[in-house]
Amino acid sequence: MTSEAAQLASQAPGVTPAAPEETSETSGAASEASWNSEAAEVIVEPDAEAELDEQWDADQLDEDVAEEPDEVARPHATEGAVTGRESAAEPVSVVGVKFRKSGKVYYFAPNGIDLSPGDNVIVETTRGVEYGSIVCGPKLVPASDIVSPLKPVVRRASAEDQEKAKENEEKEKQAFNICLEKIAQHNLPMKLVDVEYTFDRSKLVFYFTADGRVDFRELVKDLASVFRTRIELRQIGVRDEAKMIGGLGCCGRPMCCASFLGDFEPVSIKMAKEQNLSLNPTKISGVCGRLMCCLRYEYEAYKACRHGLPKIGQEISTAKGPAKVVDVDILRRLVRLDFGDGEQRMMPADEINSQAQNRDHE
Repeated sequence: MTSEAAQLASQAPGVTPAAPEETSETSGAASEASWNSEAAEVIVEPDAEAELDEQWDADQLDEDVAEEPDEVARPHATEGAVTGRESAAEPVSVVGVKFRKSGKVYYFAPNGIDLSPGDNVIVETTRGVEYGSIVCGPKLVPASDIVSPLKPVVRRASAEDQEKAKENEEKEKQAFNICLEKIAQHNLPMKLVDVEYTFDRSKLVFYFTADGRVDFRELVKDLASVFRTRIELRQIGVRDEAKMIGGLGCCGRPMCCASFLGDFEPVSIKMAKEQNLSLNPTKISGVCGRLMCCLRYEYEAYKACRHGLPKIGQEISTAKGPAKVVDVDILRRLVRLDFGDGEQRMMPADEINSQAQNRDHE
């Protein structure tokens, strides 16, 4: 903890400075020291997506972005997550719970309660009791595929629980407007995206985006005095912002990240090239301004279909003589050839390969 943060914490009523915490820096994102106390808590997280999805421009289109290994998304340390490892261990029954409409799915033990998708439940999490909705399950998974310990579903949400959840939503809207006013008063270069109360209202989380470092210590002091609860300011990236706000993609359907994607996976220019897509940034960028997540969906299928196809610009020999490949239809496995005399012709790739094999045998 910096001396300024410690001094600020000591000035707030009823605030006890917390022990120092280590901070780390992530490429392409600003990092801030954490300031924790009984009355207020500031945690500015680095843009987690910066390493996976760097902003690019037209000059970088010819540079393939190195793919990174997929990582298994895990919920909070004491909540269960399916790891995807194969195992012959005894299966365990789990249910998937979402706490926010566009949030991740976390897994919990049904605890003997008959649950089905759409049910509202109260579950135990690392930050206390939370209100969520069942989105999948119950289903059986191997015990070794669970990140232990697997927290249980406490109970079905009662009418009082549902009423409290609605009250929290209303209070979040009020907190959003108040925070906007405070940001304007302090003239801070940050954009407020969303506000979230924990179910028991012991913490209020403000999600925001910013281009760099923001000195929001005075803002935190104001928010703590207004709401009289723990305050957390969390910096997010542009993809997380789009996921929270939602909207329609260029396809006319609700954005994948806001409807069914749990985690963001690396997307590279190479995936667009492999599918013969236009490399115009406006064509392959999503609402967030980054490469569209859907570029991953058919990437592996296109890689498989490309097997045995010549590359554009390649010189090949045919029964009619030498020709140059000017276009390739990957899905239909057709190749457009230019024979140099103004004649262009579409030929099946298998026929070209067969002719080449026959010449090799002669």
